[in-house]
Amino acid sequence: MTLQLLQGEKPVEMARRLATVLREKNAIVVRHEIFGSNAAHKETMQILQREIPDFDWPVMWIGSGENAGGDISGMHVFAVAGVRVDTIYQEVEPVGRVFGDGQTRHCLLSDLKPVNLSASKSAQCQEVFRNLERTLREVDMNMADVARTWFFLDDIHSWYGEFNDARIEFFREKKLLNGLLPASTGIGGQNPFGAALVAGAWAVQAAKGSVSITDVPSPLQCSSMEYGSAFSRAVLMDTLPCRRLLISGTASIGPDGRSAHVGDLHGQIGLSMEVVQEILASRRFDFPDVSRATAYFKNIQDAPAFDEWRRERNLEFLPLVIAQSDLCRPELLFEIELDAIALCVPQQ
Repeated sequence: MTLQLLQGEKPVEMARRLATVLREKNAIVVRHEIFGSNAAHKETMQILQREIPDFDWPVMWIGSGENAGGDISGMHVFAVAGVRVDTIYQEVEPVGRVFGDGQTRHCLLSDLKPVNLSASKSAQCQEVFRNLERTLREVDMNMADVARTWFFLDDIHSWYGEFNDARIEFFREKKLLNGLLPASTGIGGQNPFGAALVAGAWAVQAAKGSVSITDVPSPLQCSSMEYGSAFSRAVLMDTLPCRRLLISGTASIGPDGRSAHVGDLHGQIGLSMEVVQEILASRRFDFPDVSRATAYFKNIQDAPAFDEWRRERNLEFLPLVIAQSDLCRPELLFEIELDAIALCVPQQ
């Protein structure tokens, strides 16, 4: 589900809308992202606790100095029904949820952050990676099961190189560089805690039957490893109930790994969306299959350009949240990540 703050709506009314859908569907939340100002964090969490019975899941709060739509830009909610859901705690704080669909176990972790906020940014990053691995072990999973990650870095331009170095070193230590690299988003994002970063992950493990998790290259871009960033352009999660395509944060980067259309907002949007469309098509998906999308703008005032792009192509239906974030390169103006889903058709 994707919820945007409607015109004139208050956060409490948005929370009530969410509560109504969860109640009607008898659904349990397993992942929850909220994009909004850090100043709105405390009140919003109090509202959710008050309005939603049994609210006991982690919320990934992605903050920014300015937003499209007031205190809250929007939220993505992944919920399931008809299955058992277990909560993972660190101390007393929920950090993830685990559920199975009969064929596959899913572990979704959110809001992972360092404890030692006085440590260097690099040290905080390393602590988050260790925390991620330790939490997976608690549910009998490991880093090789991780299909998707999210990293929201405070003041990203001051230490993005250090982050990439730490990620590569961690993946090398865990012998992941020659295996499946997760799809990923690494982008600027403030958090209410003063941490250097917050992180999330989606791990998948076969319960019975076959589960295929494979990386998906971009037909229009080189591997991210060619410029020192360890992630897959996309990951295909092929299980019996459905096929999911998880597309990493995608920006205007050409096949040579260099930023393209520098200074040209429309050119950057056009190339990014062309790249996304080619990745979708390479695995028999299209935009109507998109279940979640987040568009990040360096300057939130540029968001109407993407509205225009979608309107011209009749794609206004996309379940979209628009957020203001610093991107991984100062010259990049636009980035988008998205998921697509299609039910598996049984063989006759």
